Amino acid sequence: MTSLDAAVVAALGEPEVLAGYELAGARLHAARTPVEARLAWEHLPEDTAVVLLTPPCAAALAGLLDDPDRPLTITLPS
Repeated sequence: MTSLDAAVVAALGEPEVLAGYELAGARLHAARTPVEARLAWEHLPEDTAVVLLTPPCAAALAGLLDDPDRPLTITLPS
């Protein structure tokens, strides 16, 4: 990422849960299974600064979220 001005918020998880975040400007990355969650995480655009995660996606990404070179993550409440 070259500039915080270009930083993007992404939302990763079930589309029906994240629809409101997409309306607010977050980029939606649909993921209904652990495999889809891992694939979406690995293919996030480089300009992604923050990722909102549904609880199932956060669980699927356990162990991958502590990397300081990856985007900041926020797990939504159940």
